[in-house]
Amino acid sequence: MFLSVNQLSIRYPGGATAAVDGVSLGLQAGDIGVLIGPSGCGKTTLLRAVAGLEQASGGSIAMAGETVSAPGTHMPAEQRRIGMVFQDYALFPHLDVGRNVGFGIAQLPKAERAERVAEVLALVGLQGLENRYPHELSGGQQQRVALARALAPRPRLLLLDEPFSNLDVDLRERLAHEVRGILKAAGATALFVTHDQLEAFAIGDVIGVMHQGHLHQWDNAYALYHRPATRFVAEFIGHGVFAPARIRLADNDVHVLTPLGDLQDFEECPLPSAYEGGLCDVLLRADDIVHDDAAPVKAQILRKAFRGSEFLYTLRLASGEELMTHVPSHHNHAVGEWIGIRAEVDHVVTFARGGGPGAPPAPASQGAPAKR
Repeated sequence: MFLSVNQLSIRYPGGATAAVDGVSLGLQAGDIGVLIGPSGCGKTTLLRAVAGLEQASGGSIAMAGETVSAPGTHMPAEQRRIGMVFQDYALFPHLDVGRNVGFGIAQLPKAERAERVAEVLALVGLQGLENRYPHELSGGQQQRVALARALAPRPRLLLLDEPFSNLDVDLRERLAHEVRGILKAAGATALFVTHDQLEAFAIGDVIGVMHQGHLHQWDNAYALYHRPATRFVAEFIGHGVFAPARIRLADNDVHVLTPLGDLQDFEECPLPSAYEGGLCDVLLRADDIVHDDAAPVKAQILRKAFRGSEFLYTLRLASGEELMTHVPSHHNHAVGEWIGIRAEVDHVVTFARGGGPGAPPAPASQGAPAKR
């Protein structure tokens, strides 16, 4: 493991709670990790601790087998060989692109420095722009200059703190894909902070979801979406709601009784004994709910959000429960209209009824019938 964070905690003097509380994660060499979560969750504080800009209260940080932070040990930031890309780019306006990129390698001989500057500018697709100044570049180009400057000294770890937040939405997602390609081409190991899920999915090999100083899950995007480790992750990632449900066993099959009817025949589903009386909340994501005019269950459209190829409808059943669904945009129904819906659930994720954000789902039953 190239980067190893073990039970890291950070407390500020006078603070009632820890900004980072017992966080552990690992990052393989050449991988890109992403920390995501709401504002104030501790993700930037964790990044700054890895950089050496914050001193830990407990736990340890190691890079390439070398401990850089532990009780009684704090390696200064300048000795950690870490590159950083900031939200505001932090380019020097009075220096051209070449001198901005070469700023961190001023100790190299002139010819070697010029060769390295040209190399990293080519890597980020800005070759030939050495003599331009930051104000002559677009926001996306400035961001790539900042990335080239961070890569120039060949850091052993690259840290990126919400580097696309000042860019428009379309450019952010495109640049996230580009930056992933650049980092992979450079063989860089990187840790990235964002609050944008699309950015996280576009750039990360592994993604960590943080909330109130705790790391709830450190996993790939598919697992975060389909196998959330806590109720908070289930709510934070993607679109979905929790609906009241009851699990029962009938004819050796596990059934999940929901407001949309009886769901059954799942490979992985908790047994009724996982919850008192089998009562639980089931996670129903927008892609679990299918618009079907022939379906017996009807729901009223409360809100609709146009997403280009689709609408995201917020629906209310006659019983009062709210659901969400993705519908192709040529199915343009009016707010207030009733439409037919049915459940098409492949991954059953249930939680204790009314549980807190840190509550884990019940484990899937072992040996339950597998018909799907």
